[in-house]
Amino acid sequence: MDAAAGRRMRASEVRTEGLVRGACAVLAAAAALLVGLDAQTETVLLIRKKATVKDVQALWVLAVAAGAAAGYHLLHLLRCLYIGRCSAGDSHCRNSRALAWAWLLLDKGCAYMTFAVTIAAAQSCLIALDGAQALQWNKVCNIYTRFCEQVAGSVACAVLAAAGSAVLSAISARNLFRLYPSLSHSQRSTTK
Repeated sequence: MDAAAGRRMRASEVRTEGLVRGACAVLAAAAALLVGLDAQTETVLLIRKKATVKDVQALWVLAVAAGAAAGYHLLHLLRCLYIGRCSAGDSHCRNSRALAWAWLLLDKGCAYMTFAVTIAAAQSCLIALDGAQALQWNKVCNIYTRFCEQVAGSVACAVLAAAGSAVLSAISARNLFRLYPSLSHSQRSTTK
């Protein structure tokens, strides 16, 4: 493969990573905004009660974590745009192994955090939807229907953002291990 083809291939990989990062940033921001700004007031037995995100701790954590993930992906999107503008021959545009390890660990951490928080929020939503008879918790979504629908949309966006974060983690792993020479390549060069 000649140098020009390698540069084109690397540019398309950076562009793909940028698109996935942009989609993850949008989905995580949508999840944070949908759940963070959600509120509904209903009258139950002559008492006006307002349901907000702070009523369920898992939803509050989802709003904060999704916002943090959106900011993280936005910063990396800016990094991808910078790398895309650099020429492939510049040494300051190439990742070092230490930076590649840092990106991999940060991407893995973001993926795990997003996934764990989303699953915790989904579990609390299931309790709100079905109730828990053993604990004598009533169904809440019968009363706060719009609130629950908006939270469900937020959880769906967060699940997609977590899946995208897992894909980005795989891309980061590929970028890291590309920096290490393959064993078969080094054996061929020593035998010649």
